[in-house]
Amino acid sequence: MNNSSICGIETSSGPLFSAKNISKVFPNAEGGFRALSSLNLDIFEGECLLIAGSNGSGKTVLMRILSGLMDPSEGEIFFKGKPLSDAGKNLRREVGLVFQDADAQILGETVEEDIAFGPKNLGLSKDETGRRLEEALAALALTEKRTFAPRRLSGGEKRRLAVAGILAMGCSTVIMDEPFANLDWPGVVQTLEIIVNLKKNGKTVIVLTHELEKALALAGRLVILHRGTIQDSGNPEEVLDRLESVWGVRDPRRNYAKIEDCTWL
Repeated sequence: MNNSSICGIETSSGPLFSAKNISKVFPNAEGGFRALSSLNLDIFEGECLLIAGSNGSGKTVLMRILSGLMDPSEGEIFFKGKPLSDAGKNLRREVGLVFQDADAQILGETVEEDIAFGPKNLGLSKDETGRRLEEALAALALTEKRTFAPRRLSGGEKRRLAVAGILAMGCSTVIMDEPFANLDWPGVVQTLEIIVNLKKNGKTVIVLTHELEKALALAGRLVILHRGTIQDSGNPEEVLDRLESVWGVRDPRRNYAKIEDCTWL
């Protein structure tokens, strides 16, 4: 197997995701809104990738296409070297999505019911579902709240619940869309701790956010998305050195001494 390195991360011979000339056009009265335009991006297994962009840059659309929830208008996504459209049920087992509004993906009446929903939906046995439930509860520190109604949880706890459900399904990749939105400081800290633990356990983590000051220190690579196109990608320090104000992304080093300080942990 040939190995390569991207931003200091050793990678296997091919990318986990490969987006080839991806465009997404939504019909409107003016003939169509182009949310993504000829986008090319490789994402490698085990990396922590931060995709930054202002509101309307196309982050959420890209996330939905990567997770198979939306088809591109043009181009193709490859997952482990094969067309994403061929992944089917395997994609649901391997790629988990945490929405900006965690309430939107809560389905169970209790914490444990919500976590068990995914494994049951995959057709796993009762014993296997139970084992994964216990492991996910412990991993996300939710065991003591297993019988709680999800509405009783804080914003940070709801993020933890969403990730617990993803881990219970056996997903090795976690995509988080604006994970710090509407969270207070304790909620942001809880979410950052989730990202740290996912990295420690070898998961591929993709974080889409405009709040670089909260999580940039955790990222191995930074991608700047603006008006549906990738403007820059690479080592976070080097990308920030090339940052242009028109992209709508603020350099967090204005308030922090170095990249390593750009975290709320």
